[in-house]
Amino acid sequence: MAQHDIVSPLPGTFYRRSAPDAAPYVEPGAPVASDTVVGLVEVMKQFNDVEAGVAGRVAEILVEDGEPVDAGQVLMRVEA
Repeated sequence: MAQHDIVSPLPGTFYRRSAPDAAPYVEPGAPVASDTVVGLVEVMKQFNDVEAGVAGRVAEILVEDGEPVDAGQVLMRVEA
């Protein structure tokens, strides 16, 4: 299987869940479609969805919830 990197579209803060008390969008091993939201990047109180971009299974999550990220930084890997 090929691996696909999901990268941050913007610099900001990465969140794995929609609210502090919500379940994470995805966990390792979860199946995803290309339009599945896998996280959020917050920039100046604006939240931007991060979509998988490819169908497959989440292989690895490289960034923790609430961690700062740079544009282009790899957030997750999907086995497509």
